[in-house]
Amino acid sequence: MNFNYTLVGQIITFGLFVWFCAKFVWPPLVAAIEERQKKIADGLNAADRASKDLELAQDSAKAKLREAKEQAAAIIEQANRRAAQLVDEAKAEARAEGERLIVAAREDIKHEQNLAKEELRAKVAVLAMLGAEKVLDASIDEKVHSDMLEKLAAEL
Repeated sequence: MNFNYTLVGQIITFGLFVWFCAKFVWPPLVAAIEERQKKIADGLNAADRASKDLELAQDSAKAKLREAKEQAAAIIEQANRRAAQLVDEAKAEARAEGERLIVAAREDIKHEQNLAKEELRAKVAVLAMLGAEKVLDASIDEKVHSDMLEKLAAEL
């Protein structure tokens, strides 16, 4: 065997192997690599979009949370104002009721005073008659002297 023939045979075989690989093996490998690169690029793009969507969602959530806090603060403020208003209304009603009770009590007191004065006048008139009877040593008839007793009661 000649070294030259072996070398030439190996070169031809290697050339056929390279041609076979370039024709039948290499295109599917390149296609698979390109497909994988495309999937990776799509995945990275999807991750970027998801990241941006997440940021937008977080911003939206923060805005909604801020809005909800503002609404809650407004509702609490409104409730506090309503509570103060109810307290003021209750105080006003209590004052009005107290004044009404005071007026009614004063009227009752005046009525009781008038009744007491009338009763006192009647008792004083009876005492005056008894005192006059003792002084005069005579009997005074209440029916006969009713005009005089009314004048006496009016003076007292």
